[in-house]
Parts: sequence; C-alpha cells; structure tokens
Amino acid sequence: MRRSVLLASATALITGAAVVIATPAGAATPSTTTLANSRPSWATASAKVGDLAASQQLSFQVYLPLRNEAAAEAQALAVSTPGNAAYGHYLSTAQVRALYSPTAANVQAVSSWLSSAGFGVGAVPVNNAYVSATGTAARIDSVFKIKLGNYRVQGQTRRAIDRDLTLPRTIAASVASVSGLAQSLNAPLSTPSVAPPPAGFRNAQPCGAYYGQKIDTTDPAYDGQHLPYAPCGYTPPQLRQAYGIDTAVHGGLDGRGQTVAIVDAFASPTLYSDAATYAQRNDPTHPLLASQYSQYVFPEDTSLEDACGASGWYGEQTLDVEAVHGMAPGAKILYVGAASCDDLVMDNALNYIVANRLADVVSNSYGDQGEDLPAGEVTEFHNIAIQAALEGMGLDFSSGDSGDEVANVGQPEPDFSASDPLVTAVGGTSLGIGANGHTVVQTGWETGKSTLTGGAWTPPPPGAYLYGAGGGTSRLFAEPSYQVGVVPDSLARENQTGSNRGRVVPDISMDADPNTGMLIGITQTFPTGVAYGEYRIGGTSLASPLFTGLVAVSNQMSHHDHGFLNPVLYGFTAHTPAITDVVHVKGGVVRVDYVNGLDSTNGFATSVRSFDYPNLTIHTTPGYDNVTGLGVPNGNSFLALL
Repeated sequence: MRRSVLLASATALITGAAVVIATPAGAATPSTTTLANSRPSWATASAKVGDLAASQQLSFQVYLPLRNEAAAEAQALAVSTPGNAAYGHYLSTAQVRALYSPTAANVQAVSSWLSSAGFGVGAVPVNNAYVSATGTAARIDSVFKIKLGNYRVQGQTRRAIDRDLTLPRTIAASVASVSGLAQSLNAPLSTPSVAPPPAGFRNAQPCGAYYGQKIDTTDPAYDGQHLPYAPCGYTPPQLRQAYGIDTAVHGGLDGRGQTVAIVDAFASPTLYSDAATYAQRNDPTHPLLASQYSQYVFPEDTSLEDACGASGWYGEQTLDVEAVHGMAPGAKILYVGAASCDDLVMDNALNYIVANRLADVVSNSYGDQGEDLPAGEVTEFHNIAIQAALEGMGLDFSSGDSGDEVANVGQPEPDFSASDPLVTAVGGTSLGIGANGHTVVQTGWETGKSTLTGGAWTPPPPGAYLYGAGGGTSRLFAEPSYQVGVVPDSLARENQTGSNRGRVVPDISMDADPNTGMLIGITQTFPTGVAYGEYRIGGTSLASPLFTGLVAVSNQMSHHDHGFLNPVLYGFTAHTPAITDVVHVKGGVVRVDYVNGLDSTNGFATSVRSFDYPNLTIHTTPGYDNVTGLGVPNGNSFLALL
C-alpha cells in the first residue's frame, strides 16, 4: 500500500506537486522532475499482463494547482463554520476564479507544452482546473518517460503506468496531477456498447407493505426470533414520515428554490420518464414536473480500452433522482452524466457543476475502494471540494457498501472520496418503518446472510458478512477540527502512527440496507419485452440522495444555503434532539427471492439478512460511531436547528 499522508492541519491537504530531484553542489541542474506518487501502488511488475498498443488513442487531463491553496482551504472552512465572522459569506464563481483558480498564464504554459510535445489540446473548464489532451500510447510513453500497460488486480484488468511520470522542470510548477492515464478500481468494466435497458428484476412474495406486516412463522426461528419478511420497498411518503418531514413537505417546505445536482456515469434514456411515472404512482400529490428536471451528459468516452457498460448504471441514476425528489419534491434536479464510470472522469463531471455553481447541494454515489490511489488524484478532487465550499455548495458522498473494506483491500480503510474532510460522508442504517410511518427499528447497516438449507439456517446467526455501510479512520487525512471533541479519540487514533489522529467516516446516516430499502421504478428488459417495473433497492447510494434532499428542504427553511455542512453538524446538532443516535440492534428480515430474478419458474431462495453484523472492525455504538456517524436526522428538530 502507498504510504499514508497525514498532516497536522485541521483538514489535511495533499499536494500533487512534483518532487524536485536533489542536485549535488556543482552539478548541472536536471531538466526534468518526477511527479511523486503518480503511479498506482497496485501497478506492480507481477500484476502486469501486457503493454498497451502503441497506436491506441487516449484522452487525459493535466490538472493545475490552485493559487494559494492553503488560503483557499482556510477560507472554505471559515465560510462554513458558525461563529466565524466569514460564516455564510460565500464567494461567487468569479471571485473564486479571481482569487484562487489557476491563471490564464498557467493554462497557456501547460497548453503550449502539450502541443509542442505532440498532443492534441482540448477543452479547459471555466475555472481553469485542467487542460484536456489526447495522444497515442506511444507518444504518452515517450513524453512522460513511462510505459502504459494492462494490470490484473482484484480480479479486474486495468490500465496503468509502470512508474511515476516525468515532467520538464520548466512546467512542473504548473502541474498538480495528470489523470486518465491510469484507470481507477471503482467499478467493473466491459466493452463499449449502446446499452439497452437493464435486465428485468422483480421482488418475490411474501414481502410487506411496511416493516413487520408479515412475519415468517413457517420457517425455523432465527437466533430465537421469528423474523418479519422484508418490506417490498418503502415509498417516498413512508420515508418522509420516518424522517419526520412529511407534514413540513405538505406545508410547502419541499425544497422549492433549491437545485440538487446528481453525478453518475452515462444517462438512461428513460431517466426522467421513469422518475415521473414513479412519482405519479407512488407519490401522486408531488409529481416530478418537466420544468423541475434538466440534465447534462458528457459524450461517452470510447477511447478507453474498456469503457464502462452503461445499463449497469441506470438503476443507480434512477434511484438517485427518485430519492432526491421523494425527500424534496419541490426542488429542481440537475442530472450530470459523466463520460465513463472511472472516478477521475466522474470528478470532471463534478467539476463542471462546481466551476459553474449549478447547484446548491450535490449527491454523489461513486468512489474508490479504500484510499490507495495516487496522491495527485486526491489533490485534484480535494481542490474541487475546496471550491465547492467557497461557493456555499454542499458535497454529499456515499460512504460505500463494503463495510471496513478488509475483504477487498486487506486492511481497514474508509472509501475515498467520502473520506475527504471537505465532504459530508453519508453512512447507512437498516430501517424498519411501521404501519403508521414511524420508525420501529433502526440500527447500523452491516448485513449478515444465512440461507435456508435443509430446514436450517446456514451458516448460523449472525450468518456470513454480505455487505454494509463503509466507515473507518482515514490514512490520508488528519482529524478535522470539527470532529475534535465529538469523535472518540480511540476512533481517531485507529490506523495511525505515533500521536496522529485521522478523519473518521461517516458523518451522518440514512436508510441504506437493500433489505429495508426504497422502491424504485425503472424501464427494464423482460423476456416479454421492454417495460417499466418496480423493485426494492438500497446501499449508501440510497442514503446519500435521501440526505441531500433533506438538506435542500433545510436550505429552503433557513433561507440560505448551508454549503459544507460538517462544522454545523458536529458543532450544533451533535448530542441534541436534532440527530437520533443509532445503536446496535439484533434482528433482521427474512428475504424471499426468485432464483431467476423474475418469477417462480426456477423456484425460490430464502435467506435471513441479519442486522448490524458484529464481526467487522467498525461497529454501531452509543454516541458517534464509524458505521452511522453522528446518527440520523430527526425531522423538524433537525431542520430547525440547522
């Protein structure tokens, strides 16, 4: 694993500046420098499976450093922190560009160098964050003194470079990082295609209209309990009632005047129509009007060797749009589809929103597994987060769906970008909503699975770990000032060396368990043809848009944008009725699934999905914990205190 970078500042700032090669006295100054930590640590010689074809065309971005980065971050925290004289005095996009964005001279220097090196020079965003370029693998190898290749890691083949990038010393100061040469490990890849609607899926019966409606009394008890069947999927009114805002929404506190942006990869061609149909069927008093919805979709990047298949993202997009609208049915929604599912490309989509200040709050459900990625990639994202905070935009990120990540990366780690201290990391709970819309059970989302086999539950309680909310202590970022005194010191010290303390994830939580999840509606490909259908879904990809929608309602109620919310969450809502603490609860649900995902032709599979699986390194406890953070928002108390 790459060595962690821990700084002593309130929020750690990782720079991607080139490391200057030391020169002995009297020796000639070298003409080049290396961009430290620009090679992914997983790109080892033993993992390499072959070179990239010399003629292959690639697109990449050269990111430029912010001017006076430390001052920019300090001001971002100041405008976000109650009690500071600058609190709420956000900067306009023009002010951010004038004070902190890379200069036109920086852009010109990088553009001229790229052109002289034989690359095609492309777009530059309005905040001058990066310069786009294209070139063949052979040209890239020659200019950057590296070798592009394919590497097999975690069962996936990814493109990477074999050593740190080399840059001319004359240009190094204008380069923070180079992204797009190596692919991230965030999602499975497939060959480019025009994606049809995803394969059809249906919930099997029995399932309940609410938690506890139907109890499984025919199968053996599980850990001494006859458990309820899983809900069929909660609707927006149920979720608003559970979080205590349904009355406020019906009274006009519904997010109107706010714009919520959503970042995903690609765009389902039926995204709006599916969400509108879903609202009409499940929340008819709150339709999704065409005037409320807009989208901007980057052209699919087919220059990637293995471009992401699009249809696998359609459910994610649909969930995000329908969850945001469900919580804030009066808000406008801007959907931005990235060119691919690579995190670096999705960061470009996020930068498009931030550079143009196109939204008040943004929901993001993408990220890396763990924090093992080149330092320059961390820097480029962190700089986007700084600009968002300066402009009063909140960035919410799902904390991940793989628990402590030990099974994937070999050691406990939170996921990046959720671990960045300038975003709000949204963790997950398992949520039981009763017949009257009130919460009857709530605990941290970490699922164990036991399958009914030969009349017995195998393995026995609590089952085998299946999935759960991401969390833990960052190896990249120091403990931010807003967590000091709220997050237990024992958690801040995990994964650290010496007296260091790290940023702990998550910050807050909402429903995420797929077994107590939200009903969504989406166009699917069934054996009988393409048709709209509904099914239950979850993950912290549900928790993040639920929370983002709630923030939009809060912004409307307060008559101002809260921007980067963490200083408020920790300073004003921690240990108050505004946030409900989440503690460990035993139990679970019985889930019945069609073996073929569609009907009873191939029979059924019955399993228990147990709550809050206990055998990870992260745990749900009283007070702040590294599964649910501070807890869950508590309706009007939360809205009022913000």
